[in-house]
Amino acid sequence: MPWSQQGDALLLRVFVQPRASRNQFCGIHEGELKLRLTSPPVDGAANECCREFLAKQLKVPKSAVTLIAGDSSRHKRLLIAGATTQQIEQLVTPE
Repeated sequence: MPWSQQGDALLLRVFVQPRASRNQFCGIHEGELKLRLTSPPVDGAANECCREFLAKQLKVPKSAVTLIAGDSSRHKRLLIAGATTQQIEQLVTPE
C-alpha cells in the first residue's frame, strides 16, 4: 500500500495529475495513491492544492500535512499528523 503509519502520523506516497476537472482520488497507480487536482503545476500551486485536498478529506488542519519529498515532481511523499491508515483506506476503497 502507498501509505504507512509512522507513530501518530500517516506517511503517504502520491502521484499527482494536475489540471484535472475536479479534485479526486483515483485509486492506486504503480504503488502510489493517484490524485487528480484542478490546480496547475506552477509556482507550488499543485502542492498547495494537494495539501488542502488531503487535509479536508482526512479532517485534519492544513498545517498537519507536510510535503517531505517531491516539491517539483508528480511523485510526492507527504506526512500527515493525526491521520491513520484506517482513514485513508476508507476514503480510497469503494464500499
